[in-house]
Amino acid sequence: MTESNGLLLRQFQYDLPDERIARFPLAQRDASKLLVYRRGEIVHERFSGLPALLPKKSFLVFNNTKVIPARLYFTKPTGSIIELFLLSPFPNDLPISQSMEATGSAIWQGMIGNRKRWKRDETLLLQFAGDAEHSDIDISVSWYDYDQSLVKLSWQPADLTFAQIIHYAGEIPLPPYLKRDPTEADRETYQTVYSKQEGAVAAPTAGLHFTPAVFNNLSKQGIGYDYLTLHVGAGTFQPIKTEDVRQHHMHTEQVVYTQQNLQNLLQHTEKIIPVGTTSMRALESLYWMGAKLINGENEPFRLDQKYAYQLPTTDQPTVKASLTAVLQHMIETQQEALVAHTGIYITPGYELKLCKGIITNFHQPGSTLILLIAALIGDEWKRVYNEALQNDYRFLSYGDSSLLLP
Repeated sequence: MTESNGLLLRQFQYDLPDERIARFPLAQRDASKLLVYRRGEIVHERFSGLPALLPKKSFLVFNNTKVIPARLYFTKPTGSIIELFLLSPFPNDLPISQSMEATGSAIWQGMIGNRKRWKRDETLLLQFAGDAEHSDIDISVSWYDYDQSLVKLSWQPADLTFAQIIHYAGEIPLPPYLKRDPTEADRETYQTVYSKQEGAVAAPTAGLHFTPAVFNNLSKQGIGYDYLTLHVGAGTFQPIKTEDVRQHHMHTEQVVYTQQNLQNLLQHTEKIIPVGTTSMRALESLYWMGAKLINGENEPFRLDQKYAYQLPTTDQPTVKASLTAVLQHMIETQQEALVAHTGIYITPGYELKLCKGIITNFHQPGSTLILLIAALIGDEWKRVYNEALQNDYRFLSYGDSSLLLP
């Protein structure tokens, strides 16, 4: 790897002073600042004015995943506290929304805090008061597969769903860089106003700025939009630790597409703007899944991080052909919704297929999200971030926003 390749970690770092990290949200979601980068020009606006700033006939794509209270704490008789951070249901090809409706018991993969104090044959218990309808709730957890970090949770009353159980017992998992405990207010403010499909352990934070008023103004401006679902995993916060950023192991996330998504996208292929990096990952993944389908490859709806860089240009279909192939597959197999898994890794040198820009917050130095932004606007990301720092923008999940149009 040589310097000219431009994919060394140090080239995607910048100095982010701690005081620029937004620890709490603004009282009014759409009052945040909005940096608009349009073909090299930068202007500073307010997010409430976004609809009028978008290119005419833009089509926005939102991620309607909902963050679950994924942190559970079990206290052993010795006083030791075991933290269970739920990541994904097992088996992982189950729709997460379906797993949230499980009753009586469920198997999940998790990250275990204080793991060495939890013996393989030990069952942990959690008892608490629910509400007037369910006054006493008992949860037990035991190892299902120690080496794979799989645990089995069981609960009483058994007719409660898994979603209800963690709503009572769990804690919203704020990003580690906020360096604070969650408050009751975070249960609302760390969700988008359009969040619907439970299953994420991190919010698609670009969407936190949207309000009913902004949506109303989108409609007035003739801006169309749609929702898909990508359940954001904890891997979104995983820092890159390799000098050559392409050696980083990318996490995989579950994404759900509907026939309506495909039909809408096919009508707007030249004007698609994702709201957030997760929406961009979902949209770009959809193209490559269609390509896999057209090329008759195995597991077309499971995308690894390298596939987008391996398919020769001559084997890459048009966007419309790719989307049409996925839609036809769904119609033929009578699937109204398609569950897929993507580990797509968007780095500089990647040619964007569906996305013509992005609405996104300001991301951590040296993160996979910075690489994605650099893939969209090249080295201009440094000028954008420098402008934001010089103009007192608030950074990361609860921070300000940007509209980037190359």
